[in-house]
Amino acid sequence: MHTTLCFDFGNTRLKCAVFENAALKDLIILTDDSVLSVEKLIQQYKPSKSILASVIDHNTEIENVLSLRTKFHRLGYASKLPVTTPIGKPEKIGADRLALAAAAVYLYPERHTLVIGLGSCITYNFINRFHEFLGGSISPGMEMRFRAMHEFTAKLPLVQPHWNFPLVGYDTKTNMLSGVILGISKEIDGFIDEYASKYSNFNVLLTGGDMAFFVPHLKKKIFADPHLIYKGLYAISEFNN
Repeated sequence: MHTTLCFDFGNTRLKCAVFENAALKDLIILTDDSVLSVEKLIQQYKPSKSILASVIDHNTEIENVLSLRTKFHRLGYASKLPVTTPIGKPEKIGADRLALAAAAVYLYPERHTLVIGLGSCITYNFINRFHEFLGGSISPGMEMRFRAMHEFTAKLPLVQPHWNFPLVGYDTKTNMLSGVILGISKEIDGFIDEYASKYSNFNVLLTGGDMAFFVPHLKKKIFADPHLIYKGLYAISEFNN
């Protein structure tokens, strides 16, 4: 048995998933990206491997620590991947999107797959059955939309999200909830329909910290997995070691 630490540094949170072989055993939210925080994880879990996907300017000293103590891999466009990226400027592809593409191939190797990541931004990531990550779409995420309405108007409040609201809002808050959450849900439905009209043997995966707000409002039942990015990171770590 070996332990792998899979770090996901996003715009909102710094997270670390702990795998024992291929099984996800623990998920930690880090308070910071200090060497001390990483050292504590190493002491606690004694990993043999580690991988980092980061879309922020993180503390690069932690990479030195992980390299010294584990078989470390920093995910980037030059990484060995179970997918190819035949699109313009592959160096611009976010590490989070590469991990989601790897997860799609890891879980569904013989199908066309659309992976929808619901985080700070919403990413639509299409991987065909030939294991080619062809790209997709990016749109503003839920919190970004709520904040934009609040910050770019004089009187609209900053609304806290909730999954339960009426179609026809009866006050400012419920109007905004309906507009943002139901609007995103219909956006997701529309993208799924467009892809399904073009591809047979088609599969959809939903992931990300905000997905629970949208699942009740989607037209079709689709596979939702909040840990999909970590499974992709684990697959890439194995692929590179």
